[in-house]
Amino acid sequence: MFKYKIHHPAAEKYFVINLQGDMLGESLPDTLWEEIISKVDKGDIYAVIDLTNLRFINSSGIGFLIKILTKLRNKGGELILANPSEKLNKLLAMTKLLAIFKIVNSVENANSLLN
Repeated sequence: MFKYKIHHPAAEKYFVINLQGDMLGESLPDTLWEEIISKVDKGDIYAVIDLTNLRFINSSGIGFLIKILTKLRNKGGELILANPSEKLNKLLAMTKLLAIFKIVNSVENANSLLN
């Protein structure tokens, strides 16, 4: 089962997308993309995806992360991945995506890459 929550921490210039469960292409709700687009259209161009509770991701899920990254960078923003599991880090390394994504070990450390 896949769940998500989007929130904007007080006094931060980024919004956080918490992901939980298994991120499979067919399990992604349309509302997730719609909420992201809405935030970007309002000028929120920095996002952190908290991967702490993500158990599994397939190629469709990786494609979705790239889609978010592309949308934000096209607007002059950035996407940061926070706290990926060792398994996800290996997947990102194998697919050469470590060079594309900015990664931190916690959401709180995201500011270090945005300043």
